[in-house]
Amino acid sequence: MSEAELHRSGPAGGQFDLSGKTAVVTGASRGLGQYLGRALARAGADLVITSRRLADLRAFQEEIEAMGRRVLPLELDVRDGESIRRMAAAAMAGSAGIDIVVNNAGCNVRKPAVEVTWDDWNMVLETNLRGPFFVAQAFAPHMIERGRGRIINIGSVTSVFGYAGIGPYCASRGGIKQLTMSLADEWGSHGITVNCLAPGWFKTKQNAVLYENEQWVEYLTDRIPLKRPGQPDDLNGAVVFLASDASAYITGQTLLVDGGISTGATRASA
Repeated sequence: MSEAELHRSGPAGGQFDLSGKTAVVTGASRGLGQYLGRALARAGADLVITSRRLADLRAFQEEIEAMGRRVLPLELDVRDGESIRRMAAAAMAGSAGIDIVVNNAGCNVRKPAVEVTWDDWNMVLETNLRGPFFVAQAFAPHMIERGRGRIINIGSVTSVFGYAGIGPYCASRGGIKQLTMSLADEWGSHGITVNCLAPGWFKTKQNAVLYENEQWVEYLTDRIPLKRPGQPDDLNGAVVFLASDASAYITGQTLLVDGGISTGATRASA
């Protein structure tokens, strides 16, 4: 079935239904990966979830299976090309077909720029930028053959903003925005959309230490037009939209879910 036929195949109310589809979510052992996977499962999708350690996926697997969804947990180190190829092959062999790929696995190093080491840089860029490219590449031939697919690269507000102390991270997130546009241009004729979902400030294990500082939380909140950091459910609609037939004519875009902080506004002093 072509992308156009898929788009016409049901009533508008059903365009957000992911029943019968399978989504790969990388980095699903914690944080945003679980938020995103949970939302896709609630919309009807079966999941392939990945982590560097299978044991770290067990609790989440059980949670999603309790919803009545099929779940395939797989090991994946996105810094290892052979690991990516093994995961993709196992995902395709263990499902009727991969419809959605969510490139979520990521990491960060918080240091002044003058202290960032060669290895720090490589770890962040290999995880956040090189890894997503080769995960997308591993599934692209399968999607091209089927004539459809959704690839969702997870970026960040730092895809459009720069912050001190996280230079490699900002470089990787800016790069994922550009990579998204390139792949969207290359694979669009095959019915594959490629978009970037860019969360703002959400509390995760990776940044939890920042939220222990009440003054920093107050400072942050004052700069978010909606006056609060993100909550897990704030991402649900966006990821389901980008994964579903409702976004069939949207590709190469960066969707910021950030409470408006990317407007760059700050409260004017009296």
